[in-house]
Order: sequence, then structure tokens, then C-alpha cells
Amino acid sequence: MARQQERARRTRAAIIRSAAVEFGKSGYAAASLNRILEGSRATKGAMYFHFDSKEDLARAVLESAVERYRVTSERWLARTDLGPLDVLHGMVDEVALRLENDIVIQAEFRLVIEPEFYRDAKAAGGRIVDRATRLLAVRAIEQKQLRADADPDRFARTLAAALAGQRYIVDVQGGPMDLRTRFQEALEVIVEAMATPEWADEFRRYGWRAAARLEELDI
Repeated sequence: MARQQERARRTRAAIIRSAAVEFGKSGYAAASLNRILEGSRATKGAMYFHFDSKEDLARAVLESAVERYRVTSERWLARTDLGPLDVLHGMVDEVALRLENDIVIQAEFRLVIEPEFYRDAKAAGGRIVDRATRLLAVRAIEQKQLRADADPDRFARTLAAALAGQRYIVDVQGGPMDLRTRFQEALEVIVEAMATPEWADEFRRYGWRAAARLEELDI
């Protein structure tokens, strides 16, 4: 029984991964179930055992992406060896790294702008990052890294918009993605506008103290 359950788990994961590749490349409407099956090496019966339809499969991809964002935010929020803004930089850097390398995250980014999944955008992984960003902004104000008059909601909204904009610009321009550099630049512009002079002086001397590492991610 345990072997059968493990085999079923692996089959389901392989189908989701193949679906993420297909949705990320072709979008939802043009995605081919046959290509998904070919990529997963699963049978049609196995696919319909786990998923009722293409829409059900797409939502499984979205759920997998949300789980990745949750893991990312929780891992960085748990860091007690860093100040809030360095934690934020590490989290933003990991999001960029995932967008560059994680096919499930790439597929989610494509799916949530499809008409069939507009409503899902409200519960997408970006919302998890937004909440974590606001929490870190509050901590940064408390620890005098951001000014006392900084608005955590405004900070989080502005950063989310800046990062999304950078991601879309990369899509339009084409070519190799350098989201890590673009995301870091956006973060620095926003942070420096609201930072205390003391934090700004320290940042000029030492820079960021944390960054994401691809080998630490389950990709």
C-alpha cells in the first residue's frame, strides 16, 4: 500500500510539473493535454484519476505555486539573524530566482493573467509575499530602519507594483531574464526613499547581508 501511495504521489507530481511547462509555454487555452501526458509519461487514465479536467489541473499548478511562495516567505520571516530589510531583500531575491528557474512559479505568473483565472489572482502567491512585505515593513519601522512616518501598506503596495512591472517589462523586451538585478534595484529605490539616515549610512558601507541561493530551493 505504501509503495502504491508513493507511486501515485510521484505520478501526480510529474503531471503537475509537465502541466506547468505546458501552461507556462502555451497559456491555458492553447495548452495540450496530450503534450502534458507526453511530458509526464503518465497514462490518460492516471491523469483523470488525479484530475477531473484541464481546469482542475491548472488549479493544481496554481496551488503548487502558492505553496512554494508560502515556503519562501515563512523561511525568510523565520530568520532572526538579520534585520527586517535584509530579510526582505532575501525574500525578494528568492522570488526573482524562482521566477527565473521554477517552472511552477513561471506557470502561475502566466495563468493568473488568463481570463479563466482572474479571480485566482486574489489568492495567488504574490499575495503571500505582499503580506510578508507589510509585516517586514512594520518590523523595519519598529527597529528604526524605516522612518517612523513610513506607511507599511503604501510600502508593500508600491513594492508589489514595482516588482510586477519589472517582470512584465522583461517579458516584453525578451532575451535573458535578469530579474534579480531588476528586483534589487526596485527594492533599493523604494527602501531608500523611506529609510532612516542611520540605516542608509550602514547600507552604503555594507550593502545587503543576505541573498537567495538556487541550491537551497526545491526546484
